[in-house]
Amino acid sequence: MRTIIRIITVFLALLIFPELIAQKAGQPVMLTSCGQSPGPVRLRIFMQKLNLTFEYKEMATAQDLIDAKAAGKPFKSVIIVTGASLKGMGAAGVSVDDELKRTAALIAEARKQGMKIIGAHVEGMARRSAGASAGDNSDELSIDAVCPNADILLIKNEGDSDGRFTTIAKSKNIPMFGFELNNDVQAVLEQIFITK
Repeated sequence: MRTIIRIITVFLALLIFPELIAQKAGQPVMLTSCGQSPGPVRLRIFMQKLNLTFEYKEMATAQDLIDAKAAGKPFKSVIIVTGASLKGMGAAGVSVDDELKRTAALIAEARKQGMKIIGAHVEGMARRSAGASAGDNSDELSIDAVCPNADILLIKNEGDSDGRFTTIAKSKNIPMFGFELNNDVQAVLEQIFITK
C-alpha cells in the first residue's frame, strides 16, 4: 500500500508541476561528492539497476569533464552528492576548503559545457548539522556550494524537515524531487533521467 501511495505522490507532483517533466537530464553522467560522504555509493546502486551510463569518481574535477569532451565522449549531466564526512575527507587527504574549491571548478566547467547539474542530498538529517559534532558546519557548507547552483535537486524528504532545500529550490526556481525511503530513489531517478 505504501508503495502505491509513493507512486501516486510522484505522479501527482508531475501533474501539478509539469516543469519537472521538462527537466530531463541526459547520459552519460558523472557521479561525485562534495564532502566525501558515502552518499554517492547509495545512488550508484540504483543507477546501476536502471542501467544508466555513468562514471563514479569520488573526487571528479573540471579536468575530468574537459578530458571526456576532448575524447569525444562528453558527459551530459553531473550529480554532486552533498554532505561532508570528516572521516572520508581525512582518508582522501583533503580539507573542506579543498572540496569546496574542487566543486566550484567542477560546476563552472559543467555549466560551460551545458550539462545538467543535479545537487543531491540522500542521507537525511544524519548527514546535516543536526547530526554533526559541535561547531562542525562542513555539511552545510557542502550544501551551500552545490544546491543553489544546481538545475535539479534530489533530496531525501527527512533531510528537508527544516525546509532548508525547499527554501533553496523556491528562491532559485530549481525543480526539486523528493523521496521518502532509500528504495524510492530508483523511481525518482527514472523521472529525472532519460532512460529510453
